[in-house]
Amino acid sequence: MTDAATKTRAVLLDIEGTVTPISFVHDVLFPFARTHVGSHLTQHSTRTEVQGDIAALLRERSLDEERGEQPSQIENGVWSIEAIVAYVNWLIERDRKSPALKSLQGKIWEQGYRDGILKAPLFDDVVPNLRRLRKQRIGIAIFSSGSVLAQKLLFAHTETGDHTGLIDQHFDTSVGSKVSSASYREIAKRLELSPIEMIFVSDVTNELKAAMESEMGVLLCVRPGNRPQSASEEFQAIRSFSEILPLV
Repeated sequence: MTDAATKTRAVLLDIEGTVTPISFVHDVLFPFARTHVGSHLTQHSTRTEVQGDIAALLRERSLDEERGEQPSQIENGVWSIEAIVAYVNWLIERDRKSPALKSLQGKIWEQGYRDGILKAPLFDDVVPNLRRLRKQRIGIAIFSSGSVLAQKLLFAHTETGDHTGLIDQHFDTSVGSKVSSASYREIAKRLELSPIEMIFVSDVTNELKAAMESEMGVLLCVRPGNRPQSASEEFQAIRSFSEILPLV
């Protein structure tokens, strides 16, 4: 095994553009949430967890206004489901990494997955190589801006079946921003590892920079449909998970 493989004890993976195509998120999941948010709120607005999402969305909207942004308007200071839907769509249009939005989206997608409407496509090399890494006794964790619920749903409802057993732990932005080195140190701490014992794989160079600042190893995942990244030449690039800690 290589020196990197000898010291690496866990691999931390991004999802969008790394495990699954960006198009699935932007062309399938986001439109599904946009289409169903109104009916979901109408049916489930009395649930405690949904009320928590709504309250968090209202707090975020107030902060948006304080920053001088112009989110969706409300009439006479009264919130309605229509106003909440408009604000949710405003956030989606900006691909805002809003914890409240991500939490609500996860609940909407849950029904879609359970009804069989949603099935996540994984890149062909993902599952066999996650199995290979597990055989090498390498831990596998996820760090995504999507909620932990959304992450688990995705792996449980893929086009090739339920692969939740391949993932040891899930992390979302409740641990911190994906572009903050503190987030990666916190994840390593929760996994009872040193950052130097981990490799983070993502398609976003700003995330890789933050992970590298924490002393975590990093790999830039290059997939079809991914956006061009600044300073990509600074990172070792892979095009398949077979390149993560390959056996030699």
